[in-house]
Amino acid sequence: MSHWQELEHKYFMQTVERTPITLVRGQGARVWDEAGRQYLDFVGGWAVDSLGHCHPVVVQAVTEQVKTLIHTSNQFYTIPQIQLAELLVQNSCLDRVFFGNSGAEANEGAVKLARRYGKLHLDGAYEIITTYASFHGRTLAMVAATGQAKFQKPYTPLPVGFVSVVYNDVEAIKAATTHKTCAVMLEPLQGEGGVNLPGEGYLAAVRDWCNEKGILLILDEIQTGLGRTGTLFAYEQYGAEPDIMTLAKGLASGLPVGAILAKDRASVFTPGEHGSTFGGNPVACAAGYATLKFIIENDIAGNAQRVGEHLASGLESLKQKFQFVTDVRGRGLLMAMEFSRDIASSVVAACLDRGLLVNRLKPNALRFMPPLIISNGEVDEALDILDKSLE
Repeated sequence: MSHWQELEHKYFMQTVERTPITLVRGQGARVWDEAGRQYLDFVGGWAVDSLGHCHPVVVQAVTEQVKTLIHTSNQFYTIPQIQLAELLVQNSCLDRVFFGNSGAEANEGAVKLARRYGKLHLDGAYEIITTYASFHGRTLAMVAATGQAKFQKPYTPLPVGFVSVVYNDVEAIKAATTHKTCAVMLEPLQGEGGVNLPGEGYLAAVRDWCNEKGILLILDEIQTGLGRTGTLFAYEQYGAEPDIMTLAKGLASGLPVGAILAKDRASVFTPGEHGSTFGGNPVACAAGYATLKFIIENDIAGNAQRVGEHLASGLESLKQKFQFVTDVRGRGLLMAMEFSRDIASSVVAACLDRGLLVNRLKPNALRFMPPLIISNGEVDEALDILDKSLE
C-alpha cells in the first residue's frame, strides 16, 4: 500500500473495497494515479462524470461561482438554482423541482412527497411498491425500499411502508396494490441490480395501472437520466411519463446534487414540509446548469446512443469469442457483461494492470459507465484491453 492508502486504512470506516490505486488527476475520459500512470476510465465515478473529468465548461462555471457566492441558505433566492430548475422543467415532462445533495436524498424526498400525496388524496395511503433487484440508496428508508436482502439484513428491523415485487411483472404490481398503496417506484433500467432491462410494454403498463388506481409513478432516473441511456431521460424510450422523477449522479459532473421533479398535481409540499441546508447550493447548481446545458446543446445523449451501440457491438463480439461470457446487456453507455463463473474481480484486476478501469457489478458481472463524451476510438482501446484481460 502507498502512504495515502495506509492512512485511509487507519482513519476511514472500511465500507468500500477500493481498487488499490490513488487517483490524483483527471481529464476527459482518463485519470492518473500518484505514480503518474494513466488509465482509461470506464467507471466514470459510478455514472457521475457525464462530461468526463474536469470539463472546461464545468470548471469555468464552478470557478466563477466560487469567486462570487459559495453558499447561502434557501431562505433566499439564488440565480444558479433557478436557472437549473428552469432548464430541467423545460426539457422534461415535469413541472416543479426540489434540490438536495444526493440520489438517496432525492429518493427520500420523493417518498415523502408520495406519502404526503397519499395523506391528502388517497385517504392516508402510505405504502410504496418497489421491485426486487432494485437499488434506491443507502439511507435506512432507502435500504428498506431497495429490493435486495444483502443491503437490508445488517439493519433490520427496517422502516415499514415498502412492498417489493418481481421486476418486469406488471401483474405482480397489480396484486400488491391495496388501499394502502400511494405509489410505485421503479428504475427504468435497474443499474446496480444488474443492468436489467424492462420488458416490452412493462413501464407503459405500470403507468396505465397507476392511472387506473389513482396512485403515483415514481421513476428513479438517478443512474439512467441525463443522457446515459441514449435519450435525455430513459422514460422517453418507454412511453411512461412519471409523476415524480429523481435525478443525481451525472447532473453536475461530480459535484453533489440531487433533484426531485414532480408534475403539478403531485407537487404537494407546502412551506416547512421539506427542506435541505445544502440542497441547491449555488456552486453545485452552477455546475449542474453548465453540465445540463452542454448535454442538451451538444446532443450528448445522441453520442451516448451512437457510441453505446459501438460498445455493445464490441462486447457482443467478445461474448462470441469467449464461451464463459454468458450475456451482454444494457442501453446507451450503461452496459453489463456477465460470466458463467465468479471471475469479475480477476477481470477487473487484469484490466487495471493494462490501464483500464471497470466496475465489478456482481461476482460474475462487470458494469461499464464511461463518460458520455467517450469516443469510438476510446471504446476500441477499452475493448482491446478487455479482450487481452479475458484471455
